[in-house]
Amino acid sequence: MGKNKSLIGFVGGIVLALLVWAIPMEGLAPEGKKCLALSLLAVVWWAMSVAHPGYVSLFLLGSYVVLGVAPGGVVFGLWGTPLVYLVVGGYLIASAVRDSGLGKRIAYHYILRYINSYNSIVVGAYVLGFLLSFLIPHPWPRSFLIMSVMAMIIRSANLPLKDAANIGLAVFAGSAPTSTILLTGDSIINVVTVGMSGANVSWLGWLWYMGIPGIIASALTMFLQLMLYKPTCQFCLDKAAVAKNLADMGPLSPTERRCLFWVGLAIVAWVTDSVHHIHPGWVALYAAIAMSLPRIGGVLTPASWSDVPIATLFFLTAALAIGKVGDHAGMNQWLASVLLPSHAPSNPFLFAGFVSIIAVALHMCLGSVLAVMGIAIPTLIQFGTTAGLPPLVPALLVFTAISIHFVLPFHHMNVLVGLGEKQGMYGDREVIRLGVPLTAVVFIVTMLVQIPWWKLIGLL
Repeated sequence: MGKNKSLIGFVGGIVLALLVWAIPMEGLAPEGKKCLALSLLAVVWWAMSVAHPGYVSLFLLGSYVVLGVAPGGVVFGLWGTPLVYLVVGGYLIASAVRDSGLGKRIAYHYILRYINSYNSIVVGAYVLGFLLSFLIPHPWPRSFLIMSVMAMIIRSANLPLKDAANIGLAVFAGSAPTSTILLTGDSIINVVTVGMSGANVSWLGWLWYMGIPGIIASALTMFLQLMLYKPTCQFCLDKAAVAKNLADMGPLSPTERRCLFWVGLAIVAWVTDSVHHIHPGWVALYAAIAMSLPRIGGVLTPASWSDVPIATLFFLTAALAIGKVGDHAGMNQWLASVLLPSHAPSNPFLFAGFVSIIAVALHMCLGSVLAVMGIAIPTLIQFGTTAGLPPLVPALLVFTAISIHFVLPFHHMNVLVGLGEKQGMYGDREVIRLGVPLTAVVFIVTMLVQIPWWKLIGLL
């Protein structure tokens, strides 16, 4: 089935690109037409898993340049900004927190103090996901770290697979909304959103715009899960076993102390970036460098570089390039004029609902969060200008709609990486059961939380 899907996607992407190129499109320059054909080809290949996303991304980036759609400076623009180094630094910091043992120590302390019932484990998965997002700027290593601790609880309490699956789902699915609260909560899609909006958003600025919506989205997702999934047996946690695991770690090691110092310093620098004007990307990078130096660091090793996925960096570059190149070639403006009404709704609540419908519909079809962002954000930014909206508003609305939305596991990588008994212990059925009603949460957050909040703080 997988090979057939890839073959269908491979041929289908090429056919779609050729059709786009053959069909007359009035008002769209040849460069814009090539941009549209190549972008749709890449999106289909991403969605249908024709090849590893890194290879598809390189194909798209190279084709933009070779076929004269845009110069290399526009196509590879991400590498000239500090945003890419926030991603690199985020992966290295995550590696340091994990390998030093600091993250696991924090999780053990939280469990001993706050975990007393089955529901408190589910709540704890969300809370730990948020707390550790201060230290680990990427949801995947954060979730696997939390899951390693939760697996110990599951074994200790002798929970059945059905209850264990719900806990695993709380860890991985819960990372979707909790990652939206901080700019460094997800150093990939949060960073791409800022880059696509063209706005100069500080670490505190992101928290100001997204903190309340992200917290409410996390709470609604958590309460929805608590309502849908009830424990099937009485819960009894052997806290003595948890305490023993913590005791076996011994006192805070020198490596953990150095890791805590540099990550703590990075957090302070992130919070105060509006004062010193040093981008969070440079802060993350220098924190990682400091943890690699002798005596003052010694946390990161040469092997830590293997935790920085070069393919993901090119995937980010390609996703961001769709919007940048589309704007350069006139594709974004043309799509907005052809596919969308001539004027955006003047009522911000209706605008948020309209954007959410488009974003969710695209997400249901394409699956990839970054692929949808690459198409939807630039087009809807252009659409929003007809209503006089700042680019950040449609960008954050699209981001919110698809970053907290999923129905099937492939709709969100945070959920997909935990699929299976050896990872998060849940399957497709558990994901769908949560994902279908979760779609309503998208519209509640975008229309009834973000718009009133942004009006209150002056973004609208």
